[in-house]
Amino acid sequence: MKRLDPLWLPHYAAFVWRASRDDARLAELFAPDAVLVPVPSSGPMRDVRWTALQLALTLRSLGLGGHVWTGLRRAITVRKSATAPTAARPSVRAHYQSFAVDVPALPIQRVVLIDDVITRGRTALAAAARLRTGLPGVDIRAFALIRTLGFANRLERLIECCHGVVRWAGGDARRVP
Repeated sequence: MKRLDPLWLPHYAAFVWRASRDDARLAELFAPDAVLVPVPSSGPMRDVRWTALQLALTLRSLGLGGHVWTGLRRAITVRKSATAPTAARPSVRAHYQSFAVDVPALPIQRVVLIDDVITRGRTALAAAARLRTGLPGVDIRAFALIRTLGFANRLERLIECCHGVVRWAGGDARRVP
């Protein structure tokens, strides 16, 4: 996923489109009035190979969501979670402080944060909190193409739609499931 394989990204997005036809909650998430907001990568530069942006654009090209807005950005670089040991990954606070929100050109009512992978949910929680500060009153939800499962002895299914929530609990983000 991180390599943005041009052959596989459309297949991943098409899976989401097909799943949204059978899953009312997923279809509602990607309603026509939803603004897709890609979660920024770890640094402030805007890269055309930004995975979440490419995923958002591909989802939008399939009719999932109204448009893509890149108004959530990194003002400060944080350590890349994907390559950091678990204990060294950025906190919710570090992510929150690193984000900035630009003023949108048009009013926004609904946002769907788009990310490629969700592990614990720190980035998603911080991104939602920063958007809530910058865009008060906006309905904010999130979508991740891949969710990690931690150390599971056995996988029941490789591909599965999942609905869950990320909350602030015990001083950190908690994702269920």
